[in-house]
Amino acid sequence: MVGKAEEPELSSLRVKRTNITLRQQVLDVLRNAILEFRFKPGDRLIERELCELTGVSRTSVREALRHLESEGLVHNVPNKGPTVATVTLEEAQQIYEVREALEGLAGRLFATRATDREIERLRNANERLEKAFEVGDVRGIVAETTHFYEVFLEGCGNNLIRDTIRSLNARIVYLRATSMSRPGRSPGSLGEMRRIVEAIGKRAPDAAEEACKDHVRRACNAALEVLRQRRIDGVN
Repeated sequence: MVGKAEEPELSSLRVKRTNITLRQQVLDVLRNAILEFRFKPGDRLIERELCELTGVSRTSVREALRHLESEGLVHNVPNKGPTVATVTLEEAQQIYEVREALEGLAGRLFATRATDREIERLRNANERLEKAFEVGDVRGIVAETTHFYEVFLEGCGNNLIRDTIRSLNARIVYLRATSMSRPGRSPGSLGEMRRIVEAIGKRAPDAAEEACKDHVRRACNAALEVLRQRRIDGVN
């Protein structure tokens, strides 16, 4: 991360004082910088430079790095210090396997248990997602996809499924951004999300489960393709 403080794309990391706690602001800023690939996999995260970028104390930066390590976004490498984690092909495959099983069940439960209001909330979340696709901003698409899943997981009515997926959320969002970076992936993803909403709207549990699983499988294929190419290119 040598010289990162001078890079223009990182100038927006400076923390602004708001009603949100300083600790949470620093955590959000650094997490987003990783998820948006402003810090690349394998980059060293030097506390002094992060203090300069964010305008906060070393204590605040250190706390944020520890939290990001617990989320799996940062690794503490011996004799090197904190670095941006790399998600291996094997780890990505395992995460998608868990997602396929749990989100398929969540889709079935949503179609079976959700109230009309919860289904309408899901439709609204999908409309927001479609608008983000129209703009074509990957950052906005990832954010609205994350919002869609928040509504989806709440509506399925199973707290264990919700909490298990949330525990993987940072790495899921990282992989989501990875899959969306593959050319041509966005239109396919949009159609898959529509099919999920349509199946749930019809209260068709079998179709909802299969639509959710199909979406995860296709996202997995896209993400693994990008990760394999990065390995070939020596990025990871």
